[in-house]
Amino acid sequence: MALSFCGNNDIKAYSVEYGVLNNGCFVDALNLVPHVFLLFITFPILFIGWGSQSSKVQIHHNTWLHFPGHNMRWILTFLLLFVHVCEFAEGLVSNKVMSSNHLHLFMPAFMGFIAATTSVVYYHNIETSNFPKLLLVLFIYWVLAFITKSIKLWKFAEYKVGPQHLRFCITALLVILYGLLMAVEINVIRVRKYVFFANPQKVKPPEDLQDLGVRFLQPFVNLLSKATYWWMNPLIIGAHKRPIELKKIGKLPIAMRALTNYLRLKDAYEDQRTAEDPERAPSIWRSMYRAFGRPILLSSTFRYLADLLGFAGPLCISGIVKYLKTKDEVATTYLGVYFMSSTELLQNSSVLAILLFLALVLQRTFLQASYYVTIETGINLRGALLAMIYNKILRLSTSNMSMGEMTLGQINNLVAIETNQLMWFLFLCPNLWAMPVQIVMGVILLYYLLGCSALVGASVIVLLAPVQYLIATKLADTQKNTLEHSTDRLKTTTEILKGIKLLKLYAWENIFCDSVEETRGKELTSLKTFAFYTSMSIFMNAAIPIAAVLATFVMHHFINKTGPSPSEAFAALALFHILVTPLFLLSTVVRFAVKALVSVQKLGEFLQSDEIGDDSWRNGDISVTLEPGKKHLGMTKAINRKQPMRYQMDNYEHPTRRPLRPTETEDVAVKVSNGSFTWGSNLLTLSDINIRIPTGQLTMIVGQVGCGKSSLLLAMLGEMQAIEGRVYWSNKNRYSVAYAAQKSWLLNATVEENITFGSPFNKQRYKAVIDACSLQPDIDLLPFGDQTEIGERGINLSGGQRQRICVARALYQNTNIVFLDDPFSALDIHLSDHLMQEGILKFLQDDKRTVVLVTHKLQYLIHADWIIAMKDGSVLREGTLKDIQTHDVELYDHWKTLMNRQDQELEKQDSQTTLERKTLRRAFYSREAKNQIDDEDEEEEEEEEDDDNMSMTTNRRSKIPWKVCWCYLSSGGFFMVFLMVSSKLLKHSVIVTIDYWLALWTSSKTNQSAEDGSDMFNGTNATQTYKRLEQDSYYLTVFIILCAAGITLCLITSLTVEFLGLSAATNLHHNLLNKIIHAPIRYTNTTLQHLQVYSSTVNTCSHIPPTLESLTRSTLLCLSAIGVIASITPAFLIALVPLGVAFYFIQKYFRVASKDLQDLDDSTQLPLLCHFSETAEGLTTIRAFRQEARFKQRMLELTDTNNTAYLFLSAANRWLEVRTDYLGAVIVLTAAATSIWSLRYGLQAGGLVGLGLTYALTVTNYLNWVVRNLADLEVQMAAVKKVNSFLGTESENYEGSMDSSQVPENWPHNGEIKIQDLCVRYDPMLKPVLKHVNAYVEPGQKVGICGRTGSGKSSLSLAFFNMVDIFEGKIIIDGIDICKLPLQTLRSRLSIILQDPVLFSGSIRFNLDPERTCTDDRLWEALEIAQLKNMVKALAGGLDAVVTEGGENFSVGQRQLFCLARAFVRKSSILIMDEATASIDMATENILQKVVMTAFADRTVVTIAHRVHTILTADLVIVMKRGNILEYDKPETLLEQEDGMFASFVKADM
Repeated sequence: MALSFCGNNDIKAYSVEYGVLNNGCFVDALNLVPHVFLLFITFPILFIGWGSQSSKVQIHHNTWLHFPGHNMRWILTFLLLFVHVCEFAEGLVSNKVMSSNHLHLFMPAFMGFIAATTSVVYYHNIETSNFPKLLLVLFIYWVLAFITKSIKLWKFAEYKVGPQHLRFCITALLVILYGLLMAVEINVIRVRKYVFFANPQKVKPPEDLQDLGVRFLQPFVNLLSKATYWWMNPLIIGAHKRPIELKKIGKLPIAMRALTNYLRLKDAYEDQRTAEDPERAPSIWRSMYRAFGRPILLSSTFRYLADLLGFAGPLCISGIVKYLKTKDEVATTYLGVYFMSSTELLQNSSVLAILLFLALVLQRTFLQASYYVTIETGINLRGALLAMIYNKILRLSTSNMSMGEMTLGQINNLVAIETNQLMWFLFLCPNLWAMPVQIVMGVILLYYLLGCSALVGASVIVLLAPVQYLIATKLADTQKNTLEHSTDRLKTTTEILKGIKLLKLYAWENIFCDSVEETRGKELTSLKTFAFYTSMSIFMNAAIPIAAVLATFVMHHFINKTGPSPSEAFAALALFHILVTPLFLLSTVVRFAVKALVSVQKLGEFLQSDEIGDDSWRNGDISVTLEPGKKHLGMTKAINRKQPMRYQMDNYEHPTRRPLRPTETEDVAVKVSNGSFTWGSNLLTLSDINIRIPTGQLTMIVGQVGCGKSSLLLAMLGEMQAIEGRVYWSNKNRYSVAYAAQKSWLLNATVEENITFGSPFNKQRYKAVIDACSLQPDIDLLPFGDQTEIGERGINLSGGQRQRICVARALYQNTNIVFLDDPFSALDIHLSDHLMQEGILKFLQDDKRTVVLVTHKLQYLIHADWIIAMKDGSVLREGTLKDIQTHDVELYDHWKTLMNRQDQELEKQDSQTTLERKTLRRAFYSREAKNQIDDEDEEEEEEEEDDDNMSMTTNRRSKIPWKVCWCYLSSGGFFMVFLMVSSKLLKHSVIVTIDYWLALWTSSKTNQSAEDGSDMFNGTNATQTYKRLEQDSYYLTVFIILCAAGITLCLITSLTVEFLGLSAATNLHHNLLNKIIHAPIRYTNTTLQHLQVYSSTVNTCSHIPPTLESLTRSTLLCLSAIGVIASITPAFLIALVPLGVAFYFIQKYFRVASKDLQDLDDSTQLPLLCHFSETAEGLTTIRAFRQEARFKQRMLELTDTNNTAYLFLSAANRWLEVRTDYLGAVIVLTAAATSIWSLRYGLQAGGLVGLGLTYALTVTNYLNWVVRNLADLEVQMAAVKKVNSFLGTESENYEGSMDSSQVPENWPHNGEIKIQDLCVRYDPMLKPVLKHVNAYVEPGQKVGICGRTGSGKSSLSLAFFNMVDIFEGKIIIDGIDICKLPLQTLRSRLSIILQDPVLFSGSIRFNLDPERTCTDDRLWEALEIAQLKNMVKALAGGLDAVVTEGGENFSVGQRQLFCLARAFVRKSSILIMDEATASIDMATENILQKVVMTAFADRTVVTIAHRVHTILTADLVIVMKRGNILEYDKPETLLEQEDGMFASFVKADM
């Protein structure tokens, strides 16, 4: 009978003589009934349900529907569970007091707990299977429970048990909760009408869940899963087997899509425009608040709750330490059982430990919920802002762009920086109002614990806050400076990498390398300041709590003459830790708030800038008015209107072209009547324009450069501001204009997408267009044909290729009118003829399309049906060629002379296209070369991928490359590494010692007071008091010394970490730069890749120190905490094992998933930014084609994709943090439990328990940082690994086997070249490009080398400079084998002129002679030879005139001439010209030929010719084919061989 239900010490317990309900035990038994009822009914249903669960196949079945009051029910159930736990605890404690076991005290509570758990599981299953009828069971349960509990409460009241007794309070709470749950249940019946009503309501799941593409389930799962991110488990654990791809993260739910949020924000923005004051700019802040205020308020509420719960930690600690020694009290009994008083529970240390655990769990859950809500809102806001900016871009007036009021840079900044600033501000903004509350609460609690002395400590913290703010602002400023310097450095580096081939050939690498090092030096100075301020801020963060604690306890000692008690001391310590965080963050938040203000101002200015005029006026008389808001509708209508018309036109037979001149009655497509147009400033660009564009005919607009031809086209398209006059479009034409701009504009898309540009693909038409623009040969060269990505991030095409693609786009569109703006400017003569004949005359005119062509090529005027001649912004003549011939003879003659001149040009025409195709092919060739080079990284990655395809379940282990980490650290210098490690360890041991000393000091108090208790009554010993004071002051001095040491060490560690990082970055950069510049040419062909490696890694490397610092700090903190707890209560170690295992798995899974999601976020961000800059560049084209809607759609898709990745990334972070926080809470619980348990057996002093718990509390804060920093470090180390693998490549062999002193000063003085059995390849992995070439060139000979593209001509020229791998044979120049020479010597003694002209930014002098060795006379002489002297003289500054980046301020021809001059400056006896005259006009070229013959009369000149007639006068011609010499003789002899290669070349060129 030991476990009898009503206890066995009292017979009366079972008697019911005073009425059944007056027996307390029976009332408790009655309470059991509902719980048992629920369990009996639900278990079978649950089992049946789980059995049939397999039949449900829907992917989202676990999130089908929420019944009304879903969240309310979960919250109430959690409260119910908590109260049941309290009831159970109270029952157990009361039971201890009784003489025998009374099961009825705690048994009903236990069953209630199980029933409540069952109720929520049962509810969840009903909800997922959407079967509400079964909810009746729960309804009955709540009613029964409510009735039985009410009876109990009524009986208590009868027996004078009141609120001062705990059990009364608990029972009252339960009655309330059951009542509320009953209400929730009634509400479900009311809304869903599933019983008692004739027609139950049919409910569909939310739209998002019907779409299986939505994988972001946060809004749809139940409350528990929402709070713990349980639904993320499959994704994060799955990432371990297969990488997460975009498919896996699916689409965004509708409420989070950019479009939804854009509409919300836009409405809030537009609503502020009132009728009274339409000009007033709406406030962005207000619209943001209106659109996104509610979630921010919700998040702030969560935040407040979390902060208040945070203070439970210190209070519980103080309670636990205080009440460790239990006291006995007199028992009070009613109804034959013991009742506990309400205050007693909170004085039980075990109860406090459990409360501490619950408070921690709740606090962390609320905190993460608050973070999540702000992040989601921030993402929504960013999506909305991006859409707003984009819509504005599409409506920007062109003059804004061209007048430079809105540069592309500004727009890109708005998109990349300002929106992110606002998003970050939103993330941090709950802190703005939560922090002050937290600080005030903290100070009040401190005051309550320690009195006045606490205020001293708090004031230390508050006074140091401004210093922190100051440091933070300084940091921001230095960051700005650093950024400026690094952009400078990047610019120089970019230039070097682009012209690396030239630098190597001229042996100038080192000069340029030094110039980069110089800018890097400036950057490093500001980086040093930056590092200093960063370390200061880290130091402040670490030192402030120590200082505050020191000040507090010293003050306490002087005011109270004694130290604090352990319970006060450790609660205070924990409070200081809590207080530091908001103060440290406050500076950051304030800084972000300031940035956000600036961003909002910029955004406001942008949204208020000028827009393009409305569409209605373009339609002239037939004005279709479209309200701006309804623009889309108008557009879709227009498109539909256009299509049927197009089909009718296709159905007609094409009649032969009418040779009619347009008479007045003839149909006019566009007419401008007395128009004056401007580009925004008050200057008129076009004045007094009266023109007509006849329908279905070819109109040409001609005139000199800058006379307003392009402006006229844009004015007709409505891009210019009309001052007066109208543009009339005939009815059916306006919505269909194809337009090819002068500056070609390509999308980042495939060639095919660029040409079809949103129109349906029609194979026949597509092929016709490609042929007309002769794009086929170019497409054949591309690696994936017309599916190759081109554009900014794709393959770089040459100007001519880009232009032809743009023209092809205009031809392909099914439009009535085609505007072509100078489509021939970048094309050579064959191509332009072909395009004119096939494209314009045949393709367009056969279709009866109206064509307007702006051109400079007057020889095409004979094809025109109508000519508009312009001069200085007005129309000079309009009419047919015949009209002009008869009426304006002068103009006609002028044209005629120009035409003749142009026809002469025709004869000499170079084939620029072949050259372009050649560079393209070369680019790919080098790419392939690069791909074949075995770069270990690439291979590893590929192997990994193969494994993935072979087996789905390979483990993707995420390892941190510690080797690489060591490389990084050691590049910072060993002394620094040693200093860092030792100071870190020392610092942490000192901090632990401080706290330990505090524990000893406070514990000594309690022990003494216990001893002294006995003497208190009979007068205390004076000596003892004195002894205690002495002891106190001893403790105090040691405490002060320790704190001082701690603060100093904080300073040292923060400085060493930052400066270690700085020196590591410096060394890495230096080595990387040298490597890149001295790498063999085959690497440097992949310039862009280098640039990416270079810029991204150098940036990433500078982010490593803070990560490392944070990682080591949090790891050491966690380790020291666990060490301290374990040393106090060794039993803790046993509990640590399962916790360690759990932590290991959590971090292992998280790191893999986090890396994938991070990559997805990065890779989806780039296309988004590109799309913005692309749109801004191609505005006129997009608007002319009327493609705004398609581009908006694309922007929304890109934004959503990026936001999905970012959302998942932040949800994954929350997933991790919730889990590590719960682990931390468990650690605190175990620490508390073990210490209480060991204390019962008298193992240690109270102070140490406080120490252990305070440390356990810090663990919760730092566990997730360990994992997050590990994940970050992994990403950053990948960058270092890249640098390292790059540093592993071999440099060119600069030494050579001869010493430079052995080479004669004037070598090569004759210029005699012997080539013996030469074999050359670009890389040991590749096939040879020259095979067994033999040749002999006598001193002073002029040699021409010709051959088809890819025959090895250029490779031969590179072989002279030992730029390629000569693996057999040799080249002997003046008796010395060039392979034996040091490269620097060899290359500095020869000169070369390359086929693409390269100029560097700087002065003209710097470009001709960077070494500064020549006199001015020599430079002028060289310029004179190159026909540039007069032009340079005319420039401001002469030789010191500025050359912009890439020489953009000179024409291509002039750049080529500068390169010639550069070769003349270096007077070497061997000159190699590689197709040097390709972009120079005929006259200049003839002069040059003569000059080269005279200036280099006594030197050897090797010309690699593209156009054979340039080498007809040579002394020797070499014809190459496929790396072999085919013909080798004097040109005269070769010409006599009719069927020879050379002869056929010459014929073709004539």
